[in-house]
Amino acid sequence: MTENENETEDFAALFAASLTTARLDTGQVVEGTIVALGSDVAFVDVGAKGEATLALADLANADGVVEAKVGDRVQATIVSTTGGLTLSRKLQRGAAAARQLEDAFRTGLPVDGKVDAEVKGGFSVTVAGQRAFCPFSQIDIVRGTDPAVHLGHVYTFRIIEYGEGGRKFVVSRRALLEAEQQARADEVRRALTVGAVVTGRVVSVRDFGAFIDLGGNVQGLLHVSEMGWSHVTAPSAIAEPGQELTVKVLRIDEKTGQIALSLKQLLADPWAAVPTTFHTGQVYEGRVERHAKFGVFVELTPGVVGLVPLAESGVARDADLPRALPVGSTIAVVVLEIDEAARRLRLSRKAVALVQEHAEVEDYAARADAFSANAFGGGLADKLRNALKK
Repeated sequence: MTENENETEDFAALFAASLTTARLDTGQVVEGTIVALGSDVAFVDVGAKGEATLALADLANADGVVEAKVGDRVQATIVSTTGGLTLSRKLQRGAAAARQLEDAFRTGLPVDGKVDAEVKGGFSVTVAGQRAFCPFSQIDIVRGTDPAVHLGHVYTFRIIEYGEGGRKFVVSRRALLEAEQQARADEVRRALTVGAVVTGRVVSVRDFGAFIDLGGNVQGLLHVSEMGWSHVTAPSAIAEPGQELTVKVLRIDEKTGQIALSLKQLLADPWAAVPTTFHTGQVYEGRVERHAKFGVFVELTPGVVGLVPLAESGVARDADLPRALPVGSTIAVVVLEIDEAARRLRLSRKAVALVQEHAEVEDYAARADAFSANAFGGGLADKLRNALKK
């Protein structure tokens, strides 16, 4: 290829780019790169001659914080070409031509509108000087709210139907709220990792546990078995709707999106003290926690529960076990076996009498030996040893 041919191609490319620049017009959706951030606006390179400006408010999140940075790609709509390109990610209040509203409908550009009055089936909303309709079901994510709470408010809407020069003009606030909620949910899920400690708000409490909102309506389940080291029978005693709880993420199912949480994993493990606190053959007092077909579960300390098998319960097989050993009652048991790896204790109520009897025999023998020493100047063994020396 000759030098002249190269120059011809370069000129053609530049000419084509100039035509592309000339075609930029109001209502057109463009994508560009943020090249600088000012005090009020961001400067965006959209491939045209010069730079477009975008209000920083359009880049703020739900909390009003601007998270955009230089180098980020953004998509916006051209709202003005006077004195340079002005971009927006929503159509501001004030007068707007039908074409602008149609462009906003086509591109999904959010619009500001004021809720003027309640009408049949919804609300009358003024958007850019024109009247639109918002159905009751589209004013909020929460259903069943009092319509009066929305009157007079300026909200951001999305146009979901526009036609016949504005005679068909339907807007939805719910569509935007759901999109924002989904964006927050995606952000929360990206930040969540197994083992992370997070704070959430209790949404509801069921018999099997509590659902906790971790942000962006991303909910995790705090199962009743993870509410504490002790057996929890009433989850409502641990959590209530609206309460804030700090929990640990146990599992995240990538397929279903289900998140398992734990409260007890943030508490000290009571089994860590078992080897030094409990010993086989010793008698301890415990509280009857629950009954099973094969025995009775007894809590020795909060979170440390052992099993008294039926054969070791000291209750006749044909007797009413729950009546003989009611839940909540305090009983004495002997530790028969400790399995630290399996976190199991095997207990016996029947052996208590044997241990106590053995202790009484030992006590009697000790007292008898002491009496013998005082009465005869020493124990019997000492007397025999002395006799053999003669």
